[in-house]
Amino acid sequence: MAVVQGVKEKVHLPIYDCLTIKPGQQWREVERNSVIKFFIDVQDKTKLETNLQSASLLPHYNTFEARAMRVVISDLPPTFSDTETVEITGTPKANPATVSIERAMALLAEANDADNGETTINVDNNGEEVDTGGTAVTLTIDDVEGALEEADEGPPPEQLHPNNGSGTLVGKLVYNTVTTFFVGEKEMIRMPTWFFPAGAGPYSETGNFTTHGEPSPVATFRFAEPIYIDKQQNFRVELEVPDNEELRSIQRIYGPLKVWVVLDGYMTRDVQ
Repeated sequence: MAVVQGVKEKVHLPIYDCLTIKPGQQWREVERNSVIKFFIDVQDKTKLETNLQSASLLPHYNTFEARAMRVVISDLPPTFSDTETVEITGTPKANPATVSIERAMALLAEANDADNGETTINVDNNGEEVDTGGTAVTLTIDDVEGALEEADEGPPPEQLHPNNGSGTLVGKLVYNTVTTFFVGEKEMIRMPTWFFPAGAGPYSETGNFTTHGEPSPVATFRFAEPIYIDKQQNFRVELEVPDNEELRSIQRIYGPLKVWVVLDGYMTRDVQ
């Protein structure tokens, strides 16, 4: 359809970009740096992950008036690696068990469900699990937890002990990161991520899961004055983990996990 010359329209059209950790992947496999850049890499992403067509640029000769910014973090049950392994020493200690991270988490669940806090696994002379024969190795909760905590491929505490009051992944990311919005190379705002509530997603007061803000469009941060992105002007949002210890812990997070950054506002574009 032809463009109507000299006529523009302003529409409420938020723009968004997403970091995706797939099931069975760890954060470090997708992003090893302490700074994650949004709106920079938009190629080969689905419509769920971004609505930009060009990296760091608005479509065509559009302009954008940013009125609000939100950070949305998914709260999905993790899927652990079935290829990465961990060695767990139980009783007898002469026969440590070598199992996948996925299997180790299942053994931890079995031990937690047992009245005596233990589970048993049969292993051969190489420490591989077998259905019959081999040596019966008794594993306690502490045995499995200790092995997973020491392994780089093990999950962080928030996934090792989900919903036990020690914190959630949403809280871990919100309270340990800093979010910065750049237009050109000019810093427009920089604040801890808790300053930008999601205003979206599931919500519950039961404590079984956590969302970053009440799921209402008004329950998010709004700029005191609109921030303008001119045509063909570069922009990006950076999410930084300043603390090295927290970075190492965050890099152990298993997916599925999505972190969206949304710039909510008005797009001015040609009428067609």
